[in-house]
Amino acid sequence: MLLAEIAATSTEVGSLSSRLAKVARVATTLSAAGTPAELPVIVAWLSGELPQRQIGVGWAALRTLPEPAGTATLTVSGVDATFTEIKSMAGPGSQARRAECLAALFGAATTDEQRFLRRLLSGELRQGALAGVMVDAVAKAATVPVAAVRRAAMLAGDLPAVAAALLTDGAGALDGFTPQVGRPVGPMLAQTATSVTDALDKLGGTALLESKLDGARVQVHRAGDRVSVYTRSLDDVTARLPEVVEAALALPVTALIADAEAIALRPDGRPHRFQVTASRFGSRSGERSREPLSVFFFDLLHRDGTDLLDLPMTERLAALDQLAPPHQRMQRVLTADPAVAQRFLADTLEAGHEGVMAKDPAAAYAAGRRGAAWLKVKPVHTLDLVVLAVEWGSGRRTGKLSNIHLGARDPRSGGFVMLGKTFKGMTDEMLDWQTRRFTDLAVDGTAGHIVELRPEQVVEIAYDGVQGSSRYPGGMALRFARVLRYRDDKSAAEADTVDTVREHYERNG
Repeated sequence: MLLAEIAATSTEVGSLSSRLAKVARVATTLSAAGTPAELPVIVAWLSGELPQRQIGVGWAALRTLPEPAGTATLTVSGVDATFTEIKSMAGPGSQARRAECLAALFGAATTDEQRFLRRLLSGELRQGALAGVMVDAVAKAATVPVAAVRRAAMLAGDLPAVAAALLTDGAGALDGFTPQVGRPVGPMLAQTATSVTDALDKLGGTALLESKLDGARVQVHRAGDRVSVYTRSLDDVTARLPEVVEAALALPVTALIADAEAIALRPDGRPHRFQVTASRFGSRSGERSREPLSVFFFDLLHRDGTDLLDLPMTERLAALDQLAPPHQRMQRVLTADPAVAQRFLADTLEAGHEGVMAKDPAAAYAAGRRGAAWLKVKPVHTLDLVVLAVEWGSGRRTGKLSNIHLGARDPRSGGFVMLGKTFKGMTDEMLDWQTRRFTDLAVDGTAGHIVELRPEQVVEIAYDGVQGSSRYPGGMALRFARVLRYRDDKSAAEADTVDTVREHYERNG
């Protein structure tokens, strides 16, 4: 299959507003795939992922591209092979060889193909909603129930592999996807509740509350004396986390699959900033000189040949309690009393953690899904910031001013300090409004992808926390920033200051 067909599908899916229409368009492309070997590649690409995961090509390498080709000649298999070749390049001169190979690839691509490849390699295509569309599209192309595809994908931790088997060998191929120690399972995900009372109501009156740590979720697999550790995105980080390996080997079990949280704690038990934990995951070795990690197990999916996913949560936790010592289990309480739930949340926040998880005690483990059986409850922080610049959108947002640059007021200089960017939380109506508004605020002479603005528009932003950042001049950046509303009732002089942001950063550091 030609790359041009995949690029066209991606563009069309991005322009459609109807989920059913997106699913139908992707399903048509999957049904037309030329060879079984192309299927997992196509599914990965249209989900915004690379089969190779990372190939060492970042945004900087994509800034300048050669003139596009006039005719579409690139094939899916050929481009995939090129990505594999680029990933394998290492040693002296590898950067130059990678650049040459990348230039040759883009030089053979048409304008539409270049746009698709650039977005794929830069991560612009990656989004949870697209992954959900792909599951539905695979089911539609194979005419099997969506639930069957979703379960197989979560057990395999690999939707492209499931799609290839299903579309090549038929519905019977799904029976071959069962939990296997050493093969990561798609993690169960959570929705959001506004409060512990809201969570209790949504869960039928009773909930199992757990501390929600600001660490990194890991999935731990053990088979005898072999341990594998995977991130939430299913990357293998075993070599970087020797503490997790040691904790797994110390458990009285031969085989297991367990959910856990790895986090760097201070001597007083309070958490370090998230970046301290994250630095261990970014390291290529498990250096003991770095801050040690503590491990807290919170679910058990498999134990010594028995799959536990379909058991109620209370039974899975009872099995976990037989294995993990109390100091390596997540703190939790089972309650129907809002006062008890509120006190548990308050104690968790006082300990420096970010909130609680509220879980249905009778629910099975719905791997790979953001279901209603798990709810996260954490305080929402807000700031009134000033929009300093805005970026032209792509896909459905082509022709709209989308990603906004956020600035806090600096009372000393009279200017603004950038704290990050976001396009989260914007409705279609908001995009239309801000395109008109920011066109009026554009600084004269501004051209290109980023449009500089006169610093006049105030926006209310919700965020989960503040982290250190060398990327921005203030040394800080907002985590998971999203737009709540534009504040036409406030002037830029009334925006929050960088001192307010720094207080939050230091208070939670």
